[in-house]
Amino acid sequence: MNILKILTAKALAAMVMLCLLLSVVSCSDDGPDDNGGSSGGSTEAEGPDVSANAPDRGIHTLRAPLYWSVYERCWLMERQGIPGDKMDITADQWDEIINWMAVEMLPYGYNMLCTDGFISMHVDSPDGIYLERYGSMPLADLVKRCKAKGLKLGVYDNPLWIHCPNERIVPGTNVSVGSLRYQPGSDKVVHSSASDTWFHWIVASHQGAKEYIDGFFKHYHDLGVDFIRVDFLSWYEDGNDRGMGTVGRGYGRDCYELALKYMCESATKYGIFLSLVMPHCYKSAELEAKYGHMFRIVRDTAAGGWDFCSNSDRRLSYGNWPNCNNQFDGFVYWSKVAGRGSVIMDGDFTRLNTFENDAQKESEISLQLMAGGPIAIADQPSTIGNNARFYQNSELLALNADRFAGRPLAASLIDNNNQIWYGQMRNGDWVVGFFNRDAVNKSFSLKFSSLGLSGTFKIRDLWRHADEGAADHLDVTLNPYACKIVRLSK
Repeated sequence: MNILKILTAKALAAMVMLCLLLSVVSCSDDGPDDNGGSSGGSTEAEGPDVSANAPDRGIHTLRAPLYWSVYERCWLMERQGIPGDKMDITADQWDEIINWMAVEMLPYGYNMLCTDGFISMHVDSPDGIYLERYGSMPLADLVKRCKAKGLKLGVYDNPLWIHCPNERIVPGTNVSVGSLRYQPGSDKVVHSSASDTWFHWIVASHQGAKEYIDGFFKHYHDLGVDFIRVDFLSWYEDGNDRGMGTVGRGYGRDCYELALKYMCESATKYGIFLSLVMPHCYKSAELEAKYGHMFRIVRDTAAGGWDFCSNSDRRLSYGNWPNCNNQFDGFVYWSKVAGRGSVIMDGDFTRLNTFENDAQKESEISLQLMAGGPIAIADQPSTIGNNARFYQNSELLALNADRFAGRPLAASLIDNNNQIWYGQMRNGDWVVGFFNRDAVNKSFSLKFSSLGLSGTFKIRDLWRHADEGAADHLDVTLNPYACKIVRLSK
């Protein structure tokens, strides 16, 4: 957190807030050790503690992205039983999506499309090493189509995966790609009797691995891609998955850190946003917060809806991936790791068409923006219905442009004060959010002095777009699943 240097009244208020936050950060983490985590849930009194191992904030200068993902389209195809090698998005379908995004969402700051898993990815060049095609669509062509409409392209891929024949040579070396693979007898792994049946991994400690990872980011930089989603990191670190058990060899904590370090260096070198997906986040996300711009804090969106936003395994946290099964708990649990100038929390994709009413939809959007996270639209032109308006609230999207990152009043999963979020804008204004996670009406009462603020503030409701006078407190009654987001200014 940045502390104001000039001791004005506003600065004193900010310093009081800092003291409140530090009192929360002093709570300890009950998480696992480096080598694994419990599969059983626990009602964590507090989220993780990073007071002893503050992350390097040197890379944390970017705002959370606003973009569209293919996730829902592919997830629905998978539900229909279509295998990955049969899934596709045609050129005409891409153009429809790109044009829709350019017209409906780009004016509000959503400036990127992103691929995801599901659809098969290919290397086509005779001497190629890195991915060049997503289904039937060449990535270079997709970048051009996006840029023609003022949009960027992000790509789902992992620099630790091998997509090409073993005999290909790593750029800038005389090392073969095959030599980066696991070598029995010389490489230490977590599960020596297991095999990696899903992915072909490189071992980050091998000669040439650093150059291979650097070549990966250069490849995408040269294509015009500046956002990469790196998935299945938990499987690489220790080969464990809370839902599936042992899923691979697991290359160990040291190898995992080395891989993240190389990724961070190359992503920074080429100006690429590094999004870390499916991490265990051991030791209070010590490594993820140090080397990534953004990390996932919740399980996959899947069917979406209020269950994913707030209800699934409510008040429970787990020792390994996924640590939380709903967005709200995930944002609360990891709120002390993230914040302005720190790693960004990723609540995964948003499917507003899966929510039951307007109150739930407003809460879904508000939660992510209050936490400083991205909004990744997964609704399609054919499924979004009349829900575009929830993505287009300019007063709320101003938080994203400001790189705002709020915190809950309580960082405990079992304390209802986690349903009040607050934080400060760069111009000194404060934003406060009240969330009703339950199926009954709920009342909140908040004195601004409890946030370290003194005096009265002008109050503006960011969903109703209405000024509500001036006060030194707020008394709010919310309908089921509703929220109220207000901006306070002197």
